[in-house]
Amino acid sequence: MMPRAVVTGGTHRVGRAIAGALAAHGLHVLVTTRDPSRARSFGSIACGAGSITALHADITTDEGIMAVREAAGSSLRTLVHNASSYESTPIDSIGRSMIESSLAVHATAPLLLTQALLPALRRAHGDHGDASIVAMLDIHAMGRPRVGRAAYLMGKAALHGLVQALALDLAPAVRVNGVAPGVVEWDQQADAAERARYEARIPLARAGTGEDAADAVRWLALEARYVTGSVVRVDGGRALQ
Repeated sequence: MMPRAVVTGGTHRVGRAIAGALAAHGLHVLVTTRDPSRARSFGSIACGAGSITALHADITTDEGIMAVREAAGSSLRTLVHNASSYESTPIDSIGRSMIESSLAVHATAPLLLTQALLPALRRAHGDHGDASIVAMLDIHAMGRPRVGRAAYLMGKAALHGLVQALALDLAPAVRVNGVAPGVVEWDQQADAAERARYEARIPLARAGTGEDAADAVRWLALEARYVTGSVVRVDGGRALQ
């Protein structure tokens, strides 16, 4: 049976690039989306030696997590926590619901989804000799916060802590690592002046791409068999200055 991967929020942008990188290496990749129309339009496609199939599932709900578990089946080798909600939140506008929403998608859902898929990941360790989880983090939640993103950064910081905790809890059967981009694919809220200021501080003099992040995820998921509890920064050196 073709080994499987799950990529949450994987129908577009960075998630889509990650799914493509894993499928190219022979995995059947299940990508989740909260948008039913996006799931229908995406459908299932062949990609390299593998394939990508979209599933409508809200992973912040118990029903969504169970739907992913059923669709993933028993041959799950890789889980990528990619789903995210990136909103500008000036400090005066942050309410309880906004905080809870960020923590739900960035931390609570990854933990509960990991629990639900853990039996399949442990079986993959026995079948393939390796199983892994990769979480998409953010360098700005690791000591370089950006103004106006407090709720988002709280969620990503919690996910960083979860990576480290799971790396211990799930060893040696499942490796757990993180990929922390700076900017890979600018969000629509960023204007030209903001982009220019940010990119002027990147030693490699450009923003990253989805493929840059996907390459790091693929390496950690499929090749870095003696790496767990680590975070790979994909930021062009931005964290240095």
